Amino acid sequence: MTTPRRRIVDLSHRIRAGLVTYPGLPAPSIEPHLTREASRSVYAPGTEFAMDVITMIGNTGTYLDSPYHRYADGPDLAGLELDTLVGLPAEVVHVDGGSGRGIPASAVAGRAREGEAVLLHTGWDVHFGTPAYAGGAPYLTEEGAHALADAGVALVGIDSLNIDDTESGGSRPAHSILLAAGIHVVEHLTRLERLPEHGALFTAAPPAIEGFGTFPVRAYAELPED
Repeated sequence: MTTPRRRIVDLSHRIRAGLVTYPGLPAPSIEPHLTREASRSVYAPGTEFAMDVITMIGNTGTYLDSPYHRYADGPDLAGLELDTLVGLPAEVVHVDGGSGRGIPASAVAGRAREGEAVLLHTGWDVHFGTPAYAGGAPYLTEEGAHALADAGVALVGIDSLNIDDTESGGSRPAHSILLAAGIHVVEHLTRLERLPEHGALFTAAPPAIEGFGTFPVRAYAELPED
């Protein structure tokens, strides 16, 4: 049997030392633990390795929020089921920015199905890594979050600064509603314009870290070859 060919679209931002993902949060640092030069005295002739240490906050690059991020009794990264993270049928909502920053429930009406991923394409990722990324970013409204939670989706992703409006004070209704329902949130996606509205399979799996709620993922979509 011939395996059907597929095309992979990388939906993650690259992480590098000094990267500012979210203003006010620390940037990652990368330092050598064992350099290649130093390793030559440890291993057999002709054999060398590099071992490095990265220090970073979980909210770096393209990352996933588990329920534990918001709720102390919610599943942490190690408690997430892989079937809610891998190969999810994806509905890609290409948002029309003409209606304002907030993505309403009407934008996802009829697009949210139980167990699937809903990916909100706003185009804001073009500003990632620049000062413009921090202000005026699109977000999911409280009503939109309720609509997705009521539909029983497995995951909601967005290519913007935050799933919530960070300019409205400390309230975070979208996070609160989605994570309370056990729905994973993936923020800072990119290249969603390359995906069709239907037909992609989405994967965003973090490491299984106990007592941790947020961590970078290598998010990607699988598409059948044309």
